[in-house]
Amino acid sequence: MSRVAVVGAGAIGGILAQAAAHAGHDVTLCVRTPAGSLSVTRDGRATQVPVRITADPGRLTDPVRWVLLATKGHQTAGAEPWLRRLAGPDTVVVVVQNGVEHAERVASLHLPGTFLPALTYIAARRDGPGQVVHVAGDRVVVPAGATGAAFAALLAAAPVTVDQAADFRTAAWRKLLTNVAANPVTALTGRPMEVLSAPGMPPLVRGLLTEAVAAGAADGAGLSDADVTATLEFYASLEPDQGTSMLSDRLAGRATEHNEITGAVVRAAERHGLHVPLNRVMLALLAAASPEPGP
Repeated sequence: MSRVAVVGAGAIGGILAQAAAHAGHDVTLCVRTPAGSLSVTRDGRATQVPVRITADPGRLTDPVRWVLLATKGHQTAGAEPWLRRLAGPDTVVVVVQNGVEHAERVASLHLPGTFLPALTYIAARRDGPGQVVHVAGDRVVVPAGATGAAFAALLAAAPVTVDQAADFRTAAWRKLLTNVAANPVTALTGRPMEVLSAPGMPPLVRGLLTEAVAAGAADGAGLSDADVTATLEFYASLEPDQGTSMLSDRLAGRATEHNEITGAVVRAAERHGLHVPLNRVMLALLAAASPEPGP
C-alpha cells in the first residue's frame, strides 16, 4: 500500500482518487471546496470512496510517495501550497492535465522529487462537491520507463488502464488534437458537438487541426494528415449533444484552458516559424472571453 494524494477534486481527480483507493492505497483528496465525502457513480450506481478529504494544506505534515496533480493547467500555480507540503525527494508528481507542456508547467515550482506527465481518455463530470459521475473511458497514458511502469503497477488493481507510450510526445500531441478544434468552437459558440457540422464550420475545424498537426510535427511529434482525418472521425463518433470541458467552463463563467490547448499550438508554431492564423484568432477570442484564472 502506498500513500497517494490527489490534488484537485474535479471530475478527473475524483475518478483517480477512486482508482487509487480501489487499488488498496491510502488516499488523501485535496480540495478547494470542502466536501464531507467522495461519491463516484459508475453505470448508474453511486459508491462512497474511502478517502480522507482536506481543504487545508496546513493539515498535511509529511510528503507522500505519489501526488496526482489533477487540476486544470491554469490552476497549477494555485496548487503550489499543496505540492509544497506533499512533495519530497522520493515523491512522484503525476501531472494529469491537458496540453503538451506538462513539465514546463511545474518546473517553475522547483519541487523536489520526480515528475511524470499523464494523459487521460476519461469522460466524467462533477455534479457538486464530492459528487463525480463517470461517463466513459478509463485509459491513462504515461511515458514508458521505470517511473511510468511504477505508476502502472500502482494502479494495476484499479478500474483504469495505464498504458506506457514509447513516444509520449506524439501521444500528447494526438490527445491535444482531440481538444484543439472541438473545445474552442463549442466554447465560443455556446453549443455542443453538433456545432462542428453547422454551416461553415467543417472547413474551420479542419483548418484548426491542420495547423495543429503542422505545429506538432515541427515540434518533434510523429503527426501527419492522417491524424487530421482520425480526429475528424473521432469528433463524428461523439453524440451531437455532448459538450466539452471548455464549453462547461465558459457557461459556468470559469476560466478556460485556452492557453494550455490553443496556446500550445501557437507557441510551438512560433518556435518553428510557422503560421497558424486560425489558432491565433481562436486564442485571442478565448482569452478575451475568459475570466482570469483563480487560485
